[in-house]
Amino acid sequence: MAKTQLGVLNALDVAKTQWYHFTAIVIAGMGFFTDAYDLFCVSLVTKLLGRIYYTAPAILNAKQKPGTLPPNVADAVNGVALCGTLAGQLFFGWLGDKLGRKKVYGITLILMVVCSIGSGLSFGKKREGVIATLCFFRFWLGFGIGGDYPLSATIMSEYANKKTRGAFIAAVFAMQGFGILGGGIVAIIVSSAFRNKYHAPSFDFNPALSLPEQSDYVWRIIVMFGAVPAALTYYWRMKMPETARYTALVAKNAKQAAADMSKVLQVTLDAEEEKVERMAQEPSNSFGLFSKEFAKRHGLHLLGTTSTWFLLDIAFYSQNLFQKDIFSAIGWIPAAGSMSALDEVFKIAKAQTLIALCSTVPGYWFTVAFIDYMGRFTIQLMGFFFMTVFMFALGIPYHHWTLKPNHLAFVVMYSFTFFFANFGPNATTFIVPAEIFPARLRSTCHGISAASGKAGAIVGAFGFLYAAQSQDPTKVDAGYSTGIGVKNSLIALGCINFLGMLFTFLVPEPKGKSLEEITGEDDDEGGETETGTSRTVPV
Repeated sequence: MAKTQLGVLNALDVAKTQWYHFTAIVIAGMGFFTDAYDLFCVSLVTKLLGRIYYTAPAILNAKQKPGTLPPNVADAVNGVALCGTLAGQLFFGWLGDKLGRKKVYGITLILMVVCSIGSGLSFGKKREGVIATLCFFRFWLGFGIGGDYPLSATIMSEYANKKTRGAFIAAVFAMQGFGILGGGIVAIIVSSAFRNKYHAPSFDFNPALSLPEQSDYVWRIIVMFGAVPAALTYYWRMKMPETARYTALVAKNAKQAAADMSKVLQVTLDAEEEKVERMAQEPSNSFGLFSKEFAKRHGLHLLGTTSTWFLLDIAFYSQNLFQKDIFSAIGWIPAAGSMSALDEVFKIAKAQTLIALCSTVPGYWFTVAFIDYMGRFTIQLMGFFFMTVFMFALGIPYHHWTLKPNHLAFVVMYSFTFFFANFGPNATTFIVPAEIFPARLRSTCHGISAASGKAGAIVGAFGFLYAAQSQDPTKVDAGYSTGIGVKNSLIALGCINFLGMLFTFLVPEPKGKSLEEITGEDDDEGGETETGTSRTVPV
């Protein structure tokens, strides 16, 4: 089987780690920092929104509990961005293969900046107008964020060398952890500043004074701050040249690809225009997404990436089920009535920041450190295995963990579950789709895989929120009906993680191979792809 990889692509594959690699990581990673900040910061302020817009005057006079967002409103505020992200992943993933990675990359960033600012604005003073405005802009914010998933992963995979490609893509995704951390830190700083300026008593002491009028600025500043890192990144994104793999293999412009990468790598590269034209005529470089040839070569791969990401995100986004119980159990968040509105924002932000520092961030960077040694398959299988074990260990003896002496052990088990999500499938499901599909379909297939994940996130965040309600009608949260309970939900999540482990066997191992070797794009004779004939399981 004759191999005809272009010189410019080979130069990228064998290049030593150098400054442009780190520049690409920072530029793509800052997008992911912004993505995570924008997606997760709203959870820090939903309690404050409930106090500001859903505390009725009668409650203030009767000294009952602070107002909270009704379930349907809370679902809309938290879920509309996920819906927008799903749509954006499909649309911008497809557009990235049609127009080029660089052109679309700028569009997503502008959308994120505009909608981050718009999220903090409101039409009128009534709560209906405020919530409607917030949901409108958060949908389109999610739409822009969705585009960042396939584009960031594809750009990084196409710029990286084959030896450390996994670590570079993982480093981009790991910026998500810093985005979550950044959201907590910004909320701590803003709420602290307002607390020090406007001293407020607890709700139980004085319901009216516990909510200073200026509290309305707090949530607006927090959600609007997401525009800052996105805006700072725009100039550098526009200076990045288009990836050589898109320019040469998709746009068929060998001269431009060689010129761009000569500047990046600071070497002289030949254009090889005849070779590009010859490769473009090969059957292995012309089949489409809905062709029989794609189904034959990559059908199982796409099933593997979509199913594992879907199953992973059901479990990953279900963490909201247990955080309020954990934070309350270990005393990080006292009863709502014992705090002022600004105290509550501060303590929720502090708890989220501690979880990010202790569990979320380390897991991402373990993946960066080990992925090119252990391989994607091994890390994903290991992650799903330990998530399965810990979910069953939490769920089967659930009553044991509810007893006060066992609360700390419950928190440790919970933290390990999500450590192995991040040092496991949460990272690898992002990385692998950017490596195993042809350049002309890479962004599209990554977008499809990511959208499948966001569908799982919606199931995890909202389906299990209702399912986990108590079977005892007297213990159900306000506005919800009875469910299967937390114990049965944990066991169900353990089964979902086990399914993820099984579907992992459909995903090939791309470690140490060039992208063209993996996809068969450098194959003169249109034979089987490397991933189609090699074993998935390392032996």
